[in-house]
Amino acid sequence: MLTVSRLGPRCYYPSLRAPRASVIIPTLSAGEKLARCLNSLRDQTFQEFETIVVDNSGHGAAAEIAGASGARLIENNSNAGFGGAVNQGIEASEGEFVCTLNDDAYPAPQWLESLVGACEKQDRAGMCASQILLRDQPGRLDSTGLDIYGDGTTKQRQHGEPRHPSGTPSEALIPSGCAALYRRSMLDEIGLFDADYFLYCEDTDLGLRGRLAGWTCLYVPAAVVEHDYSSTAGRASAEKAYFVERNRIYTVLKVFPVFLWPLVPWYSLWRYAAHSMALLQGRGLASEFAGGKEKWWRLAIIVLSAQWSVLLQAGTLLRKRRAVQRTAALTGMSFWRLLRQHNTKATDIAAQ
Repeated sequence: MLTVSRLGPRCYYPSLRAPRASVIIPTLSAGEKLARCLNSLRDQTFQEFETIVVDNSGHGAAAEIAGASGARLIENNSNAGFGGAVNQGIEASEGEFVCTLNDDAYPAPQWLESLVGACEKQDRAGMCASQILLRDQPGRLDSTGLDIYGDGTTKQRQHGEPRHPSGTPSEALIPSGCAALYRRSMLDEIGLFDADYFLYCEDTDLGLRGRLAGWTCLYVPAAVVEHDYSSTAGRASAEKAYFVERNRIYTVLKVFPVFLWPLVPWYSLWRYAAHSMALLQGRGLASEFAGGKEKWWRLAIIVLSAQWSVLLQAGTLLRKRRAVQRTAALTGMSFWRLLRQHNTKATDIAAQ
């Protein structure tokens, strides 16, 4: 294999054929799940694609598995986070369409054909969401895209509901980065993932920037993927709580209309109340957090720590906001109406 140095990591290029689509898989632990993911890609009915694995392990955990599958490999010396790793893959890729895929997600044979076909039919479709199924709950949905709450928190749309039959693509707000397609021309216009998010909500930020710039998002029910839900960082962990809280505020400051900012704390207070009620009733993520190794009161410390981190980055976030606004095609009021069309409730977030 040809070894090429690019921005620090090592990249291996087993093929020089120009693909139409690029599938980028960031991985931290590699192992059996990555092998299963790559095996699923071998069976795709659409074959004009390349696969790029970005290894964040720091010790070459994915080298043998990626090599056996024929995937291109980027190895990092340390964990670059989800967004940073995907960006490395995008910069090294050639496809007109860029797909992100978790290493614990396993696409059905028609996944890529369905996504590319749907996107090609609509010029302003910049993103496509897959029908993501819960692997441990056969016939149940993990996600059909993301809905959003008034403080920037997102929820997997239709999580836990019965799976859909294959049908006509329809509109979603934004896709889940677990298994999504992005049009390269949209990424050229609005930029790539924000690597400063490190983990969680990067797909929210990127998707909302695309919608603000006038691109649409399609939900493609024929693009089916099975997912081991939150197998990497867990459903309810201190790490996840911190990054989700911090990064949803990042997104508000970067993308939300300014006239919504005064309302965001009130939305958050209502969501905190919903989590507290769910905790008392033994339901939802707050209950899982308290039932694990963490003490429930640590959630308050985590929230305050995340908000302090946002204050420290306020200047950087406002500079990023100015860059986002330069690509905006929607007015603030039009963007707010779009968010209202795809809104979710605080009680639904607390119960998920």
